[in-house]
Amino acid sequence: MHSAKEKISDMASTAKEKLNIGSAKAQGHAEKTMARTSEEKKMGHEREKSKEAQAKADLHESKAEHAADAQVHSHHLPGHTAYPSRTTGAAHYPPGQL
Repeated sequence: MHSAKEKISDMASTAKEKLNIGSAKAQGHAEKTMARTSEEKKMGHEREKSKEAQAKADLHESKAEHAADAQVHSHHLPGHTAYPSRTTGAAHYPPGQL
């Protein structure tokens, strides 16, 4: 359940990141189109790249938050599973009742 919630949250964050990157590219393209000098074009390109990098950093930050949130809400102890192991049948029965 928690991993499904984490996956859905990650997918939503990824979609948001893609929208932010697309917006940054569109703004960068508009700035480069309206630029009159090569310096203005370079500045537009640099702003576009920095906005893309910021969107990617935000994505990684939100994924880390989702993973931490899933770990905090987990009711399992580290190294333990929710289901008993089937490999050792003796652990499930009192001694002498195998």
